[in-house]
Amino acid sequence: MIELLKEIILDGQLTTLFTGTNRRVDVTSVPNKATVIVGVRRCGKSIFINQVVNKYLISGVNRENILYANLFDDRLSFLNESNLNLILQAYFLIYPSKKNAETIYCFFDEIQVVKGWESFIERLMRTENCVVYLSGSSAKLLSKEIATQMHGRALSWELFPFSFNEFTDQLNMANEPPFNSQQRILLENAYEKYWESGGFPEVTSLDKNMRRKIHQEYFNSILFRDLIERYNLSHPRALIDLARKLTDNIASMFTINSLTSFLKSLGHTVPKSSVSDYVNWFEDAYFLFTVRLFDASYRRSVTNPKKIYCIDHAMVKSLSSGILINSGHLLENMVFIHLRRKNEEIFYYKTKKGNEVDFILKDNEGQLGLIQVCESLIHPETRQREIKALEEAMTELGLTSSTIVTKNESGEIPVNTGNIFLKPAWRFLLEGGGYS
Repeated sequence: MIELLKEIILDGQLTTLFTGTNRRVDVTSVPNKATVIVGVRRCGKSIFINQVVNKYLISGVNRENILYANLFDDRLSFLNESNLNLILQAYFLIYPSKKNAETIYCFFDEIQVVKGWESFIERLMRTENCVVYLSGSSAKLLSKEIATQMHGRALSWELFPFSFNEFTDQLNMANEPPFNSQQRILLENAYEKYWESGGFPEVTSLDKNMRRKIHQEYFNSILFRDLIERYNLSHPRALIDLARKLTDNIASMFTINSLTSFLKSLGHTVPKSSVSDYVNWFEDAYFLFTVRLFDASYRRSVTNPKKIYCIDHAMVKSLSSGILINSGHLLENMVFIHLRRKNEEIFYYKTKKGNEVDFILKDNEGQLGLIQVCESLIHPETRQREIKALEEAMTELGLTSSTIVTKNESGEIPVNTGNIFLKPAWRFLLEGGGYS
């Protein structure tokens, strides 16, 4: 086993790294803490790890000081909680002079494959001169679990599918304002491609049929490998039906009672507590996200209906069972994921008169922001409704500005409390690069 591990370590140091499109994720390694990369399946975690390794090499780190192991490698299937330390033993047998003398940069991909990995990594952080990076299937590598099991020796960073900035980076396009007319046209065309393909790196250049097939494969992998197997569900059909129900109703309200009744109508006898668990599991896997009401009362916030969003708007199209897909809801989903890259706390707002604003959130300085999403404001009734909701919310919250994201309209609407800015989606998605 030791000889095999030595061979794998040396092969890894000789392998040419595929780094793909650089991700706009500012991950900072903190001394004495493992850096953990979490995110939905197939969002590019392994390639991102390669990018981090490459940055260390460019900065002057000796390649011999890089220890990389992909625990999903079938040759490593013999590793378990009791013998994970063999990896380190093999490395120091190759480079004995480096032990306690030089910093070793350890990268463990798909770490969750080995049960009980936490104790090994925690001991590694305590006893060796190491910088440690971990990545793996998100539902088995949850921030709250890591915080408990690693005794504060880990810090998690989220990775999402490509933002629009990263998508245009892949196309080698200029995406930093200001733009000339030619750049604007190119970016508008790129947005249409992004609208069709979504952000999963593997599917951005594929045709519609192949993209749908791969999205459905992702869906099945998330449900069966991250959830059904993990929680050992003997009757998984209810969870699958619930996942399809929610993806068919993106950007819509739901309650646990309504979801329980839906499952009951299909013949599933699932208690409300289990339905609530299922929704939480979807969030753990970075597949679906819930948004609750903005309210000073936590009780009112959590007991009111929530809204549901998916990790990728194009994936929704591939999974949808409906003949007609609500493009306005898909646009709202796209905007949500853009905001979620920057903020974990996103809410929807209801005015005292019952009018809804899609999103309210705080920036890094604690300033509230209101964002409405509307595909088009051409129809007078729609325009009046969206403006009215924002103006009421601005008045109630004491804000002087807000934003409406549209498909392609721009401009400024003065209201009694300040100004509402109209922004086309392509421009809004470029702002901030999608990450804080």
